[in-house]
Amino acid sequence: MPPSPILTLRVSSELHQRLELLAERTKRSKSFLANEAIDAYLARELEIVEGITRGLDDMRAGRLIPHEEVVRRIDRRLKRANAKNKARAR
Repeated sequence: MPPSPILTLRVSSELHQRLELLAERTKRSKSFLANEAIDAYLARELEIVEGITRGLDDMRAGRLIPHEEVVRRIDRRLKRANAKNKARAR
């Protein structure tokens, strides 16, 4: 197995201290923790970017619902939910 690539980065003193503290308390290496944190961040951000891309594709293809229609649908759902809640409370 080839060696893992090396990434060098600068962090604030506070972040470094927090990383050291967590590594010490969890008995994990700082590299492991930093790798886990970067992986989680990238997964979250890529999901957001992919969602935006899908939305833009939908927009370009004309797959849109006008704002006013969305508001009407939400209002109807809220009214039904409120009516159910009132009926349950009786």
